[in-house]
Amino acid sequence: MARSVRAHFTSTSARLVAYSLVCLLASHAAVAEAPQDDAKWLEPARSRLMQEKGGLPFFPHRANTPNNAVLSIKDFDDAQVCGACHTEIYQQWRSSMMSHAWEDPIYRALLRHASQATEGRVDNFCTGCHTPIGLTTGQITSSVNRASIEFTAEHNPMPGVDCETCHNISARTGLDNGAYVLSPRAHGKPTKFGPRRDAVSPYHDTVYSGLHTRSDFCATCHNVTHPFSSVAVERTYDEWLESPYSFNGETCQSCHMPGFVGKAAMMGPERDDVASHWFSGANAAVLEYLGQKEAAQRARSSLREAAQIEFFHVPDRILPGQQVSVRVKVANVGAGHKLPTGFPEGREVWIDFHAVDAMGTEFYRLGAIKDGATEPGTRNFKVHLGDKDGKELDIEVWNATQILSDNRILPKGYDIREFSFQVPSTAVSPITLTAELNYWPFPQRLVDFLLGKDKLQVEILQMATISQHVVLAPTEPGVAAAGVGSGP
Repeated sequence: MARSVRAHFTSTSARLVAYSLVCLLASHAAVAEAPQDDAKWLEPARSRLMQEKGGLPFFPHRANTPNNAVLSIKDFDDAQVCGACHTEIYQQWRSSMMSHAWEDPIYRALLRHASQATEGRVDNFCTGCHTPIGLTTGQITSSVNRASIEFTAEHNPMPGVDCETCHNISARTGLDNGAYVLSPRAHGKPTKFGPRRDAVSPYHDTVYSGLHTRSDFCATCHNVTHPFSSVAVERTYDEWLESPYSFNGETCQSCHMPGFVGKAAMMGPERDDVASHWFSGANAAVLEYLGQKEAAQRARSSLREAAQIEFFHVPDRILPGQQVSVRVKVANVGAGHKLPTGFPEGREVWIDFHAVDAMGTEFYRLGAIKDGATEPGTRNFKVHLGDKDGKELDIEVWNATQILSDNRILPKGYDIREFSFQVPSTAVSPITLTAELNYWPFPQRLVDFLLGKDKLQVEILQMATISQHVVLAPTEPGVAAAGVGSGP
């Protein structure tokens, strides 16, 4: 009897364990197969879409629409219509790079080269985040992408990233390459998705969207994966995701859409935290070129708040004729992503280091601009893309198959760079050491190639600077200055 009970119990237990294991394995399989809302690595999801007919209707861009249909231009209003009620927000947006995303001269020149070089294979890919409405309404062709800004403004007018773009996004299907779902008439009439639960409008339906309050909304276009080689070309969202800002609940919107006291709409309630729509970034050069001077100044202010520079080590005493090493520390104190981020062909931060004696004689410098680029050996912070042969790419990003190096500064991180030079025996005391931290969104050489010489003068912004005077000690008789150490 006891043996029979034990046998029955053992058999039942075994079946229960086996059943539990089957359920556990099944649940794991289901999790593995289902798209994960917060999954970081999205290649499996992309692979599934590639196998589904119509899964990527705007291939190689990842945009989707209801039923993956091409949308009608009539589904969207001009942003000026939105501005009739959302006056202040419209004016803020109109001065932003978002507003000018399709008309950005650097982007359009690069797009023309990319379209020609790839025989149109990247046309949709590049365009889907610079004019989402242009892409999803079927207006994008190679001829449009290769035309001048003036021609398309007259014959193929399309918005950049406008009100109708962002507030018609109903969902996302991934975290890169424009993986948004654009749903302009989700309820059979104009529908706008936004961050307010209590918002109402006499003109359109208003639907609360938690997505619009989170950074993953921005990820769809601010993570860029090469559509054919899968190289992580830009990873601004991932940089934020892995930063202290993310862990402390500071979103992309916290910095780029800070709240202000006012009304989101003329007939709406007074609020303490209306999201601003300046989208201040780091492209003062193009904003200035486009005549958006206030927006350019906001970009400069943001850049100057992003970094700090200081001397990490200066020798206690320096002798004429001495070989000296000076270390400079650069800290990313204000950017919630790497410094710099985005657009790897252009973005560059660097140290321009000078050593000058009391007579004004500059006897050492590293970090000057030569032939439209930072000189060889410059202590810079930049990502470098390469082709299949390991050649660095400064324009032909469509050929990228690898990241050669990435020495940009992490959020809340720092880097230390060293400068070594010899003090002339004739130098007059004191000497002044200066380290300037500079930034430009793209080298002058790149702009001259794309637009022609003297079409756009790239602004070099000084993000931070530090100077220190060092007294030269008199050389003692019989002591060889060159043999004196420069400290630890």
